[in-house]
Amino acid sequence: MSTLLGPTTMSATGRDDLDEEAELSDAWVAAEPRTERTPAEDRGREDGPRRRADRGSASGRRSAATRGAEADTGGETAPGDRPASGRETEPGLRRDTDRGREHGPRGETESGGETASGTREARPLVAASWRRSVRARVSPDGAARVELDEDELAAYRDAHPLAAAMPVIRELMGAYATDGEHLLAVCDAAGRMLWVEGHPGTLRKARGMNFVAGARWSEAAVGTNAPGTALAVDRPVQVVAAEHFRRPVRAWTCAAAPVHDPHSGRVLGAVDITGGERLAHPHSLGFVQAVARAAESQLALLGPAPEPGRLRLSALGRDEAVLSVGGLRLRLSRRHSEILVVLAHRPEGVSGDELLTLLYEDEAVTPVTLRAELSRLRALLGPDALRSRPYRLAGAVDADFATVDRRLASGAVAAAAGDYAGPLLPASAAPGVVRLRERLADRMRAALVDRGDPGLLADWAYSAWGEDDVVVWRALCAAVPANLLPPVRARLDSLEAELSAGATGLQRTGHHTRA
Repeated sequence: MSTLLGPTTMSATGRDDLDEEAELSDAWVAAEPRTERTPAEDRGREDGPRRRADRGSASGRRSAATRGAEADTGGETAPGDRPASGRETEPGLRRDTDRGREHGPRGETESGGETASGTREARPLVAASWRRSVRARVSPDGAARVELDEDELAAYRDAHPLAAAMPVIRELMGAYATDGEHLLAVCDAAGRMLWVEGHPGTLRKARGMNFVAGARWSEAAVGTNAPGTALAVDRPVQVVAAEHFRRPVRAWTCAAAPVHDPHSGRVLGAVDITGGERLAHPHSLGFVQAVARAAESQLALLGPAPEPGRLRLSALGRDEAVLSVGGLRLRLSRRHSEILVVLAHRPEGVSGDELLTLLYEDEAVTPVTLRAELSRLRALLGPDALRSRPYRLAGAVDADFATVDRRLASGAVAAAAGDYAGPLLPASAAPGVVRLRERLADRMRAALVDRGDPGLLADWAYSAWGEDDVVVWRALCAAVPANLLPPVRARLDSLEAELSAGATGLQRTGHHTRA
């Protein structure tokens, strides 16, 4: 994107960026509420953007955050409600300061930065969503398209996995929605509404914009909205009033959270609460996220029973792994824990020589020692559970570290963070285990930092394994709202002072066990 939008500036990245800026500007203009203005106001509208661009380029007094926002949105603010200063701000990209909305728990409701004029910039989540909406050619007007008729809808949602969670969702949200004149809504992973229920009067009003079962409310179809954007970014989202991309939706406020398959980690859909301005509160986001988690827990309880004889290995946050099979729980020795972790990671099997190098730091350890350990493990598991040439497990193993890895690969970061109980066999020095442990922790850390969710970052930073993780503390410092920043900043300053003094590395080595 260009760094300034003025009559003589040119995008550093070429014509495509200028085209996108023009489209975004056109979308904002089209989205402007049509109100009568005085000639003086019209002159202010025509001259304001040029004067702001000229002053910014001449004085350089804009903050770095303001310049970055201009780079993303094209430099000009979109037409909309006028702040006290007389300058216009984006109708869907201005923080609703009257409602005092701050950080919501584990969701994207952070406030935008403050400009030199004292107005609020767009929240990064909303600005990014508006840009995606423009790229998808979403019109600021119009209603959602109904894609499923009654017969198709009935058959589709009866077979949908989220149908099993609807009793819990209704129990938690039904009365709240009806009493508060709100709506509860559940959509599939494509943004198609499967259930829209709640207060009768609110349901009638929602029909005017096709917020009904069977309609598609994905971000690519109708622009920025809580369920559609929550699916697009795979995290809880709150969208308040003018932050919606489409003008007909701007009388509404909504909060939504994605729901994941508890076994595969894939996104099944989203749960949403929609209503008026009373929902413009961070508690709404926390509430809807709690409902989504309850739905996932219900799906986990109703999931298929484990196959007879299938092994379940729990090795995260433990020095001694626990093996569950056929209703029995076995606490393994440290060496047997290491062997099973390696073999669970390598279901195709490993040779004796390779297994020796993966398990023992000391090269003087002989194959005889390894065979003795394997013999004891075979006696514990049963004669048919462990095979040789190559060494491998006879049946499939559900390993907790492998589940976290799969969820990270599918982009289900919140679900992965919920399953990450700590480092893999933290006391183990076996080379193969150390590599797996470091790889998984690095992937988990990178996903959390990339996501930038303050709740997820805080869970890691305040854990036994993350208390000295300066990378995560830096990300948390950048993500938390101003009122929560002082203790985070103090901890980060302390860690960085230790680093400067050479007292620690990025993360101290420690043994954090779990019973």
